Amino acid sequence: MYADITSSSPGSIQVDLALEEDLLIYSAADDAGDDQLVEEGQPAWDSGDLAAQAAVLNAHADALLGYVEDRFGVSAKGEACVAKQAGDFTVELRDVPYLHVKLDYDCARNATAHEIHSTLFPDGEGYVSGTKTIVTYDLDFKDGSAALDSSRTSFSTDQSAGARFWEFFSLGGEHLLTGIDHILFLIALIAGSRSLREIVLAATTFTVAHSVTLLLAALGVVKVPSGVVEPLIALSIAVVAGWYLWRLWRHGPDALEIDTTSSSHFALDRAGWGRLGVVFCFGLIHGLGFAGALGIEQAWSWTLLWSLLVFNLGIEAVQLGLIALIFPLLAVLRHRSPRAGRVVTGTIAAVVSVFGLLWFVQRITAG
Repeated sequence: MYADITSSSPGSIQVDLALEEDLLIYSAADDAGDDQLVEEGQPAWDSGDLAAQAAVLNAHADALLGYVEDRFGVSAKGEACVAKQAGDFTVELRDVPYLHVKLDYDCARNATAHEIHSTLFPDGEGYVSGTKTIVTYDLDFKDGSAALDSSRTSFSTDQSAGARFWEFFSLGGEHLLTGIDHILFLIALIAGSRSLREIVLAATTFTVAHSVTLLLAALGVVKVPSGVVEPLIALSIAVVAGWYLWRLWRHGPDALEIDTTSSSHFALDRAGWGRLGVVFCFGLIHGLGFAGALGIEQAWSWTLLWSLLVFNLGIEAVQLGLIALIFPLLAVLRHRSPRAGRVVTGTIAAVVSVFGLLWFVQRITAG
């Protein structure tokens, strides 16, 4: 979920909320006991007719506004600002339809800072878990961004630059750790790497690649539906894991040896450079999956660029941490028992490859 907050004059705050429509319909209907909202809203959503969806939602404005205003708000000097709707609801198609709820808040005129809070779509509703509200703001002579979730439901515009940095740094790390797709991709890279240098270069190449995609998405150059991105992410997992299995099958005990006769920059041989090329291409695809975490649908801004860079630093830091934890163990095993090392890493690659192929088939058929 996304919120864009601006101020046109002292004491006047404008908020544009972009909320996933299908989720909002069910949550608001349950909250207000408005069964008709689901009965009318779901068929309109299924039809893909954005105008029909907006018409239904505007007809049930009271239920939707009641839900949103109870769970999202702005306050100043310890007092809640008074909200009123600013225009009809509109529906925008991103990967799925999003409802735009525009609210005007009347706040204390002499406030030097504002607090924004959000408890939209909590886990307890049973429809979704781990929801985040990505907030961008240009307010109180400051601009910035924040991520609100169940562990942090509010923030103040007077937060320090360090607090904002840590927020998106943590968000990047958390997104990698909670994204099983990306974790398995990294594990496949670790299992098939022949040296610490090779895996660090592969992980960094992956970060550079998905950073490119994120920036292109922010500039509006790239926009690919999740129905295409998600199967390709699954396929990338299978390919990277399968690459190592193919080397084991073809080279046997020499699969983990680096060809020193063809090594060049960074002490990589031809196979190493080829692997980096594959990782870079798949990193571009994973970047499209990461883009949703920061709501890359808004116009370009330096605030967005800051968020992207810090988000990527968080991803890179977690990647390097996992490498530092896992790769030395594999290196010790390979040194003490090369055969056991091949068996263990080959088994890891086989399991990861199977998962990737299963997800690929599931996502293709689901799409």
